[in-house]
Amino acid sequence: MRIRATLLTAVLLLWAAPAFSQGCAMCRSSAEATSKDGQKAISRGVVVLLVPPLGVMSLGVGLAFRYGRKRDLEQN
Repeated sequence: MRIRATLLTAVLLLWAAPAFSQGCAMCRSSAEATSKDGQKAISRGVVVLLVPPLGVMSLGVGLAFRYGRKRDLEQN
């Protein structure tokens, strides 16, 4: 079972590798050409766009663990 999990993890990481190189050269050059205030605004925008999905996923994982623990206690 451990070999299967390791193999699955390796396949998923290799499958996602092309996504890491998807940085648009044109977007990067235009972002680097902006002023310091513009670069700060872009960085804040990225954080603002990252917070909602991260919050939803954290809530979902927390509820799943809570439900699992509650189910385990009811079975015992």
